[in-house]
Amino acid sequence: MKNSLMGTCMALALAFAAAPVHAKGCVTGAAVGGVAGHMARHHAVVGAVAGCAINHHRNKVKDKDAAAAAAQPVQAAPAANPPPAPR
Repeated sequence: MKNSLMGTCMALALAFAAAPVHAKGCVTGAAVGGVAGHMARHHAVVGAVAGCAINHHRNKVKDKDAAAAAAQPVQAAPAANPPPAPR
């Protein structure tokens, strides 16, 4: 009884202490990869893993590019008709 209670307490402590996972794009990639893998000779699990990895990588690159674009200063466009020089 004591061992099962201790095991349950440890499992709950580990479940609540787990850090959140940031796998943006993994679910959609896994779904598409799973279907594609199933159609290719019943390799749904391999397709899901590959789809998750590929789509997660694509989202990571897209987020990195967006952050780099946001960090660059905006340059003003030159005026179409500059004002005349004073005489």
